[in-house]
Amino acid sequence: MFGFSPEELTAIALSLKVAAVAAVCSLPAAIAVAWLLARRRFPGRALLDALVHLPLVLPPVVVGYALLVTLGTRGAIGAWLLEHFGLRFAFRWTGAAVACAVMGFPLMVRAIRLSIEQVDRRLEHAAATLGAPPWKVFATITLPLAWPGLVAGAVLAFAKALGEFGATITFVSNIPGQTQTMSAAIYGLLQVPGAEAGIWRLAAVSVCISLAALVLSEWLVRRQRGRETEVL
Repeated sequence: MFGFSPEELTAIALSLKVAAVAAVCSLPAAIAVAWLLARRRFPGRALLDALVHLPLVLPPVVVGYALLVTLGTRGAIGAWLLEHFGLRFAFRWTGAAVACAVMGFPLMVRAIRLSIEQVDRRLEHAAATLGAPPWKVFATITLPLAWPGLVAGAVLAFAKALGEFGATITFVSNIPGQTQTMSAAIYGLLQVPGAEAGIWRLAAVSVCISLAALVLSEWLVRRQRGRETEVL
């Protein structure tokens, strides 16, 4: 009952790797977009905000199909990447990371944006008045004060990636040992009579990891608010 099979352990390890890569690689872009939405006013800002959050409301299968069309070996971008750089994402674990990054990106951007918006702009203006260039203001004032939001956003994206299924299976399929994450493994076991024990094992691991990630994210947000209250 509690002994994991080699296939289950592989699915767990792959899920952790895919989720970690998705969260870490999308973090710089999420910081840039969050800062842009929080600190700048420009034409098309509402459209950008809507596009960022679009994966939250679209069916995951639609997102996966869009990735397959664009990043597949015959897609406009995918064919170019394969020809010039030898990069292939479709039906590879790296493609699963891309799909998870896209699906978790809105959650990451939202958490970071809210954190940046809570940073006192008077501190940024004071640093700018003293001659600090914008990049230095961001690196020495905004980013350190907003770091709990950055970590919380990354943790949320990580948790989202662990449970991602629709976009991933559409883009990279369900290949054991290569693209089979925990969610895909559970789906595969549903088709096997008498595999309830494996389903429960993988489900329990997924719930425990995701719950720990969400608790950590909430703790970081509360810690940030507590510090702001003390300062005020």
